[in-house]
Amino acid sequence: MTMRRISLALTLVAVLLAGAPTAAFAQPNCRNTGSFERWLADFKQEAAAQKISASALAAAAPYLVLDQRIIGIDRGQRFFAQSFLEMSDKMLPGGRLSGGAAKIKQHQALFAREDKDFGVPAAVITAFWGLESDFGVGQGKDQAIKSLATLAYDCRRPDMFRMHLFDALRIIERGDLRADEMIGSWAGELGQTQFMPSEYMAHAIDYDGDGKRNLLRSVPDVIGSTGKYLVHLGWKRGEPWLHEVRVPANLKWEQADLSIQHPLSQWAAWGVTRANGQPLSGNLKASLVLPMGRFGPAFLAYDNFQAYLKWNASLMYSLTAAYYATRLDGAPAMYRGTPNIPKLTIDQNRDLQQILTRMGYDVGRADGVLGTKSRTAIRDVQIKFGMPADSWPTAELLERLQRGR
Repeated sequence: MTMRRISLALTLVAVLLAGAPTAAFAQPNCRNTGSFERWLADFKQEAAAQKISASALAAAAPYLVLDQRIIGIDRGQRFFAQSFLEMSDKMLPGGRLSGGAAKIKQHQALFAREDKDFGVPAAVITAFWGLESDFGVGQGKDQAIKSLATLAYDCRRPDMFRMHLFDALRIIERGDLRADEMIGSWAGELGQTQFMPSEYMAHAIDYDGDGKRNLLRSVPDVIGSTGKYLVHLGWKRGEPWLHEVRVPANLKWEQADLSIQHPLSQWAAWGVTRANGQPLSGNLKASLVLPMGRFGPAFLAYDNFQAYLKWNASLMYSLTAAYYATRLDGAPAMYRGTPNIPKLTIDQNRDLQQILTRMGYDVGRADGVLGTKSRTAIRDVQIKFGMPADSWPTAELLERLQRGR
């Protein structure tokens, strides 16, 4: 699954740059005016100033070229505009469930070691492994240096990709990978769980003891590094991440939001039960997530779910990955909700976001992809209109916003 770090453009600043402003990283309508040759000359000078070796630059030189195709792909993504059921249906075919179970069994001792060291369940790591590369089979076909150089030159998110390009050179310099073998996604991700180069440099570990961190071919390195990275993203040992639940028709829908947490005892008092109808109990806090509104699947998301959102800012991808992990952990298939739940088109979602922006809401880019900011704004407007506040946009809501009431 080589597209996940598209949404990383929205979160990588927080994860890797400790609070740099996101505006500089998302300029979808900008135009490139300077020459690539001039940009490349400046980049090489800066690399030298950062003490990146001449040998690393020489090794990367054949791939420090512009590929206009990469810019076209970057600006044309619609993958994350899918609904939760659309995405999960496409990303969780039967082979990924059976294949994931087989991998957990095959590498049982390795996962036990990782669990002792980092505390991330085998099912969680395996789900990312399956989604990102089909357990190493589909790591991508693009030369990472070429992709990173192109996106570092492009005006849309140059600073972010410039950072990754520097770290890709450091990976070469360190001896982890050769430039010619750095084949990955079109966005520069590398390895079986698709690390961007800065993630690779900061969090990859040598788990097989050969002196190199090879996330392309070493399964121990992949499993250990993924566990370590998830701990960096906030994973809490021994705590759950996601549970499917059933919700009553009279629920206080405005409480269903990732920004709101309640103890399980409170959700139980409001009539929420486990998927099998058994009661909830305890004081562990969780948020209720309704990815397709009150007529679709329902989940309780715990603190560990935030690690998924830091891995990928797309709510639909994160829910799919977390749900996949619950299936590998033994949970049954989810309840799909009411058949044929109405869904706005990507253009309608974009119109909705533009209206919400004019109303003063921060929804990020008006790109037709409804992330957590958009859904929070939708929920707030639904409350103001006296509609069930389940954060799911409908044609009725859009029409009322277009009318201004």
